[in-house]
Amino acid sequence: MASATYAVFERYMVLYKRLWRASLFSSFALPLLFLASIGLGVGQYVGELGGVSYAQWIVPGVLASTAFQMALGESTYPVLGSFKWDRSAHAMYATRVSIWDMLRGWLLYLVVRVQIAVAVFLLVVWPFGGLASAWALVTPLVAAVLTVAVAAPVTAFAASIEHDSYFALLFRFVMIPATLFSGVFFPVEQLGWLRVLAYVSPLWHAVVLCRWATLGEVTPWPAWAHVAVLGAFVVGGLWWARVAFGRRLRD
Repeated sequence: MASATYAVFERYMVLYKRLWRASLFSSFALPLLFLASIGLGVGQYVGELGGVSYAQWIVPGVLASTAFQMALGESTYPVLGSFKWDRSAHAMYATRVSIWDMLRGWLLYLVVRVQIAVAVFLLVVWPFGGLASAWALVTPLVAAVLTVAVAAPVTAFAASIEHDSYFALLFRFVMIPATLFSGVFFPVEQLGWLRVLAYVSPLWHAVVLCRWATLGEVTPWPAWAHVAVLGAFVVGGLWWARVAFGRRLRD
């Protein structure tokens, strides 16, 4: 039901309206600091990469990693808390809101959150020559797909656990390695055989698509293959989330 989905989305937006200042640094300032310190600072020593300046080369990677980290981080404590601490998920389910409405409203909220951060990031880097192509306008769409591809399975994971201590493992062994070794700051070809690990990361596929859009860089796989992998994460994550929510709401 569209109205129920929108009601869930509206609830999260009302909460965000009251709490947006707390997320200002991680959503907006942190990616720009990454770009300034690594793209401009380290870039002075790296020079050009792929025929463009290093700062231009990492812009699409930082953009995709921002969406990745926001989608992953926001799908942990808020989801577990809605079941375990404030039980707001149970309250919603007690109304006419279905599990699919809850998931759609939640994911739509995350997509909007990420789109705001991506738009601000693009507006800031554009005057400094950080965007080498008008096709950079496609990157918000890639970021939206990446958001759902990451948030859906992480939301399912958060709904399946009882203790928030598991999130430390998720951050340490998933988020940080994925950010470092998915082609954000250097080509994955430099990893040797370990680059296979990058291929299973949705972040790498989004980075490749964003770099293709902003720089015209040839993708290692056909573009449709990268989209298909992201789509598989979306479908699998939604199925898992539906099952996890159903089990948790029967508690």
